[in-house]
Amino acid sequence: MDAWYQPFVDFGSTLMQPLYWAVSGLLVLFHFLWSPVLGADSGWTWTLSIVCLTIIIRMLLIPLFVRQIKSSRQMQLIQPRVRELQKKYGHDRQKLGEETMKLYREEGANPMASCLPLLLQSPIFFALFRVLDGAAHGIPRGQWLKDRVDLLSSLQNAQIFGARISDTFMGVGFANGITSIHVLCVILIVAMTGSMFITQLQLMRKNMPPEALTGQFAQQQKIMLYIFPLAFAVGGINFPVGVLIYWFTSNLWTMAQQFYVIRRNPSPGTPAFDAWEARRKAKGKSTTVAVNGSGTDKGKSATSNGVARRNGKGAEPATVPEEPEGPRVVRQQPRRQTRSQRKR
Repeated sequence: MDAWYQPFVDFGSTLMQPLYWAVSGLLVLFHFLWSPVLGADSGWTWTLSIVCLTIIIRMLLIPLFVRQIKSSRQMQLIQPRVRELQKKYGHDRQKLGEETMKLYREEGANPMASCLPLLLQSPIFFALFRVLDGAAHGIPRGQWLKDRVDLLSSLQNAQIFGARISDTFMGVGFANGITSIHVLCVILIVAMTGSMFITQLQLMRKNMPPEALTGQFAQQQKIMLYIFPLAFAVGGINFPVGVLIYWFTSNLWTMAQQFYVIRRNPSPGTPAFDAWEARRKAKGKSTTVAVNGSGTDKGKSATSNGVARRNGKGAEPATVPEEPEGPRVVRQQPRRQTRSQRKR
């Protein structure tokens, strides 16, 4: 007899089939492109296919990422004003809720807007994880892998650094001691969790004003800073090598993408914004010096040097007296006379 939740599982699997089809199709496509270079059964062919697949998906999700960053930043910036409202209307829950929603409308902030892009990304990431995890265990997910059993077997048995794409840290066991599989899995787990931690840390340290680092919202951010990497580190011991490669690539992309956004479009009042202002001022100053030294006052300098040479003062320009203010007096010129008239 089927379990009571089996209909829900079947329904969810049906909804995920289009995503499985797209993810498996991209994976097979990149394997086809890399096979002539590295070989069809090479572990590096499948590794690069997973990396390229992850990059393509992350590029398609850039608009959602930008929206998530903007919404999260807006919520962080208004937290000091939210705390002021809490101090003022803490005794009246209804009034506090009304004023808080009014503040959100005025500032164009939405608490759910920062979560919505993440929720929309989740099915795509889950489909990618399920396709790779299923392939590592010999379970084809996606029509492109179901039609190519040889590719499924190749992905499952491909090796890099002595470890198969399908191997896990706990699945190998320690009967033969510490093997290359354990070492590779530990390196990938540390890289995956470390890149995730650095990404969250740079967001809190560089793109948040000091006043936003206090309060309940900031405390939640600090808790997630440590909880998420720890959860992935614990779960990572059961992830196949192919899934660890995917997560590390995805986190590395997120870290670089967020670094670019923070550097080019920082939030006002944050350390990143101060550094951006300093770079802009330094660039403007160097540009001004370069322009002045390359000919902006060239005509003026040449005129001054010419006057200086005529006055015998070397490189120092001569001082030209200014005309006095007031009405200009026109001097009458004498009438021209002939030579005989001048003798008389």
